[in-house]
Amino acid sequence: MVATEPVDFRKGHNGLAALVQNHLHKDPFTGTVYVFRSKRADRLKLLYWDGSGLVMAYKRLEDHLFKWPAISNGMMRLNHAQFEALFAGLDWRKVHALEVRPPAAAE
Repeated sequence: MVATEPVDFRKGHNGLAALVQNHLHKDPFTGTVYVFRSKRADRLKLLYWDGSGLVMAYKRLEDHLFKWPAISNGMMRLNHAQFEALFAGLDWRKVHALEVRPPAAAE
């Protein structure tokens, strides 16, 4: 889940968990990965519950900016491949799921 509005990057584990609960109306203790953006598009923070505690990761791109969705109030869901692209600093909007079809019947 990506929070589409920039957050104060001074917030730590508890502050981000409170944002998830109070602003996004979600439970931060389910194992879902929450992605937060800074006002500058070059930084992100991840927050997730690993079953024993809250884990927070921080990433800053040195020479590029992350490709973020338009700033709005709320959140959006990314699939695994889109999340990987966002975290790598790639344009996640160009990642689409392949069409899944059953194999052709052998004759």
